[in-house]
Amino acid sequence: MSQKLRVGILGGTGMVGQRFISLLESHPWFEVTVIAASPRSAGKTYEEAVGGRWKMLTPMPEAVKKIVVMNVNEVEKVAAGVDFVFSAVDMSKDEIKAIEEAYAKTETPVVSNNSAHRWTPDVPMVVPEINPEHFEVIKSQRERLGTKSGFIAVKPNCSIQSYAPCLAAWREFEPTTVVVTTYQAISGAGKNFEDWPEMVGNVIPFIGGEEEKSEQEPLRVLGKVENGVVVKAQEPAITAQCIRIPVLNGHTAAVFVSFKKKPTKEQLIQKLTEFKGLPQELELPSAPKQFVQYMEEENRPQITLDVDYENGMGVSIGRLREDTVYDYKFVGMSHNTVRGAAGGAVLCAELLKAQGYIQAK
Repeated sequence: MSQKLRVGILGGTGMVGQRFISLLESHPWFEVTVIAASPRSAGKTYEEAVGGRWKMLTPMPEAVKKIVVMNVNEVEKVAAGVDFVFSAVDMSKDEIKAIEEAYAKTETPVVSNNSAHRWTPDVPMVVPEINPEHFEVIKSQRERLGTKSGFIAVKPNCSIQSYAPCLAAWREFEPTTVVVTTYQAISGAGKNFEDWPEMVGNVIPFIGGEEEKSEQEPLRVLGKVENGVVVKAQEPAITAQCIRIPVLNGHTAAVFVSFKKKPTKEQLIQKLTEFKGLPQELELPSAPKQFVQYMEEENRPQITLDVDYENGMGVSIGRLREDTVYDYKFVGMSHNTVRGAAGGAVLCAELLKAQGYIQAK
């Protein structure tokens, strides 16, 4: 590309917004030109607005420090300076729905990390390796919104990234039942240990809204496009428990699964390691070369050793074995703020750009 697309970050001062900014620091296609946040941050430089709340392990990029933060509610003004936006705003669900549609109606594509539009029938919710064909519904969404180039696309919840790819890779064996317990990092709540000292040495067996997302969102990802909307899959039946544990980054899942057509362990591992999609074929900048790795060691995957696999964009699976109640059980792990949040959205935007949905204004 001779010229990079201009990107706006909505909600740029929060943890996911910061992750977007750090991931885009040297992106070959995209450049952060606008950062928008709440009115209390507007008018300050990004460095001033974030203050001591920079939560990434890498330093704040020099290129964004002096960008003056805009008011996210001044939609026309923000949209005028960008080709598309990433959304990580911290608002109520109804407010997020309204503001993302408002940006789309300025002919600005919105790639969202938020959950507000994940069940809007004509909004694609995409893991690029699994269901890129769901972007087809953008055509009907544009007709509904009355736009030519503006639209909303979303990525699914961080908690499903460590097991939904397995269900997609194993689709031909027809998974029927999935029992999953996720062990979720504190950064999934937008916090670190300084913000949340009571999490040190602690486990909290409840994360509001996560279990419903963990049970239902994989079915939408595995669903089909019919008559301009996404229709969720009916199987497998998924039941989930979601637990907060004292790690900073990385969601782990312990999963049990049964199939209509029971495969061998070797077949399952082969399907995982061969699983790839359009991001790999197109060699998109953020795409992991190996989407899913299978680890033979009994004590892997581990957060400290494996969370940054493929720069945090890959998924690690291990301990696959036959079960006494279900057919198989395994452990999965993925980086919740990279693959599960900002990185997953960046990869969606790269694919949308490659397919012509996102263009320079």
